[in-house]
Amino acid sequence: MESSHSTKSNPETAIHITESKSAKGKSAAAPVAITATTKATTTSYQKGGWKRGVAIFDFILRLCALIAALAATVTMGTTDQTLPFFTQFFQFQASYDDLPAFTYFVVANAIASGYLVLSLPFSIVCIVRPHVAGARLLLLIFDTMLVAFTTAAAASAAAIVYLAHNGNQNTNWLAICQQFTDFCQRVSGAVVASFIAAVIFTFLVVLSAVALRRH
Repeated sequence: MESSHSTKSNPETAIHITESKSAKGKSAAAPVAITATTKATTTSYQKGGWKRGVAIFDFILRLCALIAALAATVTMGTTDQTLPFFTQFFQFQASYDDLPAFTYFVVANAIASGYLVLSLPFSIVCIVRPHVAGARLLLLIFDTMLVAFTTAAAASAAAIVYLAHNGNQNTNWLAICQQFTDFCQRVSGAVVASFIAAVIFTFLVVLSAVALRRH
């Protein structure tokens, strides 16, 4: 006896998964967090790049100041001229160590040259790690001291050079540059080089101050 089975078609069952509010919040916050992190990284990179550029310029200026201060030291320290004519009792000679102002000039520029050599590693640290403020602050303090030091040395030597070129009738100081031409040319060049070093030191102070101000 055959039994007939009636088959009934089952309707398709749809399963709806409702996204929870917490999942929505996390998915919405993720792009915002990534965007904020990307913006912060980009800003930090740009800021670091700007400071690195300032540090590289600082290093170049230090090399220029070292050349100027060293040239001033060597030129003044080797300045010596003896006139071809002399008497039995007098020999006409001019040397830098005859004047205390020139001696101070040589010492001051020699110290400035030594400091610039020692400051180069700190300047390199500022290039490698532009966000480090300690090395920059240390350079700013010593650069400010060297501005005054080199300016005083150059100014005192410039006063003597002026008297050597023009003399002073009120005090009966004669202009010796008409006889000691080579001596005056060398000391004048040394004074100019020292003033260049002082100006570069001033730029270094300004650069360090700006870099620390925008730290």
